[in-house]
Amino acid sequence: MSSILVSTPSPVQPHAVSRLRTARLARSTRPFLARGGPKGERCEGCRLRPSHCMCALRPELNTRAAFCVLMHDSEPLKPSNTGWLIADVVRETYAFGWSRTEVDPQIEALLADPQWQPYVVFPGEYAQSPQRVVQALDGEDARALEPGKRPLFILLDATWSEARKMFRKSPYLDGFPVLSLHPDLLSRYQLRRSKRDDHFCTSEVAALCLELVGDTADVHAGQVLESYLGVFTERYLQAKHQQRADAGSEAHQRLQGLLDVVPANP
Repeated sequence: MSSILVSTPSPVQPHAVSRLRTARLARSTRPFLARGGPKGERCEGCRLRPSHCMCALRPELNTRAAFCVLMHDSEPLKPSNTGWLIADVVRETYAFGWSRTEVDPQIEALLADPQWQPYVVFPGEYAQSPQRVVQALDGEDARALEPGKRPLFILLDATWSEARKMFRKSPYLDGFPVLSLHPDLLSRYQLRRSKRDDHFCTSEVAALCLELVGDTADVHAGQVLESYLGVFTERYLQAKHQQRADAGSEAHQRLQGLLDVVPANP
């Protein structure tokens, strides 16, 4: 039976991507109009229509890994952006606007923090030096995760053509290993499609990274993030097509089952 879920009245605490969106809106000289998105009022916490709000499902989990999301100029404004979902799920998510000519000092400070071992997550075929490329965080690779360090995954959140430009024109990232993912599944993201099935949306990439860490809490968070994307996609499309939100759908049941599990702390 279908039903409409509405979030609880208590406000959702803004996270890094939400704050970046607020700052980006403050710089705008005209309203941002989402192409093809649902019209009308949106929830500030999840960017969906209030009738399809999923703020009550926001998990915000502790993980060993963290994410540094570098967002192309318009990405924080897009309702379909999935970097937002990473910050919903993974408590230690940092978000910055990307610039070709300037580097935010906070990015430099984050990348220099000795607790982190940064990895730029991008297809290895685009790295100029093959020695920079790794495909795992353990094993015999010389750039594998060092003892006592926590992985910091750097994600380039943009369209595919924009992300390639960001990768080429961010020299402050050149000293870090490139984590090249080769998943055995095709992208299920339905809101904005790449021409290639092996191009994943930002939250799918993040989920794969968490599973690579191997810690129980991170693997669990990766599964939650993947399922959380499924519910977000379902509700986004239901709102777009003026269909009621279905709290009993398979996507909802899978997410709820994962949220009922409490893994060991990282």
